[in-house]
Amino acid sequence: MIPELRKMHYPDRLKQFNLPTLTYRRSRGDMIETYKLLTGKYDQQVGLALPKNVTGEYFTRDNSNKLLVKRCTCRYELLTIFFSNRIVNMWNSLLDYVVMSDTINIFKNRLDAHWKHRDFLFHYRATYTGTGD
Repeated sequence: MIPELRKMHYPDRLKQFNLPTLTYRRSRGDMIETYKLLTGKYDQQVGLALPKNVTGEYFTRDNSNKLLVKRCTCRYELLTIFFSNRIVNMWNSLLDYVVMSDTINIFKNRLDAHWKHRDFLFHYRATYTGTGD
């Protein structure tokens, strides 16, 4: 619709208007919901219980509020798309500085700053799962 941008590639157009991809927006929303669940912003009886890693393992890097990684034993790996399974690696890859925010808005700002150089911000084919990619 804008003649000057007609010949630009889609990721370049997203950068031009500073519009993140749908993958980025979904992942950001998942992290915000996880933060709300873990900090008690929801009623405990209604909220989803996310298993925290209380064994003391994996506390040397990233954040001190890690979630327990559950292995899916389902034949078709269908459980991997459930919220409580898909967010674990991404949450565990966040820095302690981001996770230990005092308010939701501070968390959002720190998360955006932490992810501002990730490929999936403007490249719609890029993915980010938090497992070192």
